[in-house]
Amino acid sequence: MTKCLMIQGTASNAGKSLIVAALCRIYTKKGYKVAPFKSQNMSLNSYTTKENKEIAIAQVLQAKAANIDPTVDMNPILLKPKGESCSQVIIQGEAVGNKDFFRKYDKTKATQKDIDNNLMDDEDYKIIAREAVIDSLNNLRKEYDIIIMEGAGSPAEINLREGDLANMGAAEIADANVLLVGDIDKGGVFASIAGTFLLLDDADRSRFKGVIINKFRGKQELLCSGIERLEEIIKVPVLGIVPYAENLQLPEEDSASLKEHNWKKEFAEDEKHIIIGVLKLPKIANFTDIDPFDAEEDVEIRMIELYDDKEKFKDIDALILPGTRNSTEDMRELEETGVANRIRRLHRNKGIPIIGICGGYQILGNKIIDKNHKESQLDEIEGLGILDIESEFIREEKIVKQSIATFELEKGIKESEIQEIFSKINGEEVTGYELHEGTTNLLSAKPLFKIKEGMGNNNEGKYDGAYQNNVFGTYFHGIFNNYNLRRELLNHIRKNKGLKIKTDEDPYETSVENSLEKLANIVEDTLDMDYIDKLIFEE
Repeated sequence: MTKCLMIQGTASNAGKSLIVAALCRIYTKKGYKVAPFKSQNMSLNSYTTKENKEIAIAQVLQAKAANIDPTVDMNPILLKPKGESCSQVIIQGEAVGNKDFFRKYDKTKATQKDIDNNLMDDEDYKIIAREAVIDSLNNLRKEYDIIIMEGAGSPAEINLREGDLANMGAAEIADANVLLVGDIDKGGVFASIAGTFLLLDDADRSRFKGVIINKFRGKQELLCSGIERLEEIIKVPVLGIVPYAENLQLPEEDSASLKEHNWKKEFAEDEKHIIIGVLKLPKIANFTDIDPFDAEEDVEIRMIELYDDKEKFKDIDALILPGTRNSTEDMRELEETGVANRIRRLHRNKGIPIIGICGGYQILGNKIIDKNHKESQLDEIEGLGILDIESEFIREEKIVKQSIATFELEKGIKESEIQEIFSKINGEEVTGYELHEGTTNLLSAKPLFKIKEGMGNNNEGKYDGAYQNNVFGTYFHGIFNNYNLRRELLNHIRKNKGLKIKTDEDPYETSVENSLEKLANIVEDTLDMDYIDKLIFEE
């Protein structure tokens, strides 16, 4: 019979996702078939599985740790915040509507605005979501020996316990033992752990079999007296103290973790290196697209917020506009903060590569049209106007696809810097995944890729992306995971800066695998694995 163990946390970003990934790797290496499972995830970082279904990126990393392909059953409920307390609801990989979690909503009392916003009725949501969790969990149980489950936020949100499917409700469905992770780096770890136990009822509390103290820096001896007192209070053991793992190159789950992520490498003051500027859009999504650059030893990633000093733009060698959950509203904020004009001046004066992905691609163009108000109440808004395209939200269904294409650069006279950058790999295959509702029409801009599998710019599914002058964009997420593409872009910059041209193998895939191994070794060395074995196999 398949065994389930659940990892919950005292708060968001306590380290649950990485503890789950570590346990997936540990038990996979012991010869078990292991799968991750997060019943309900709220995240703007998502991924398209081989089934062409959408799940959170954290479960993709955990599946990689278990050496298996991610499937939709590993994350049956995905909530993607849209703003104004509303989230898009994705059930078993497909968008089914929107949900306002800050109000009780009965469809029999729907206003026209509610109908236009495709709001889900509270009772309908509870039924559909619970059925999806049970169904996906049962599907995984048929195939795997062990399921390592992950909670969301904190189980101590007692106002949300009724109908909960993220924490104790999911543990109850799976009949799983639970380990609680506390983040000591935030401070107050003993209080947060004891407080969590105090707020749970007896039935929920009985599922907790151990505690993990995570992200510790310093001498563990200093914690001994505190741990002894804590164990007296909560009546379960502390299974280990996991040190703060430095320099792990692993995808982050959401914007909460993005705030703590440090891409800053140490370069000497006079040491030449590449600086990739990444615009931190207000509703940034799928920012894991930039992770491959972090594995390049001569590359610095510089996150640029809208209210940062303009000097942050001064010495960058390329600018990336990543995905966003709402390109129309983010474009409006770019204008209101003056950042839009900074980007236009950067385009005119410096000629550095400017790249847009998905929503960022739409923002590069002349106009974004949303007359059906799929994203906001704006009918349309002017874009940056540095790529001659127009985008519109007219699709009935969201495009969720794993995609393949080939470079489709015009041959002959080079009218664009992009043609020069990628000339050596013109015609080569690239892969990615698509998660978008918009369509994009090319005016004088040229198509970047020819589609083999996927949808790309419009409903014809023939081409994706566009390029013009020093600007290019694409709907393909994961585009920089294609090493040849990333290498050619960086080598173009290296050549201009007098840096050494790179021709070696992709450092990113190696860094992710090494980071997973490092993480698993740390967790296995610091936790009482014999105790955890008994929880999984003997109870």
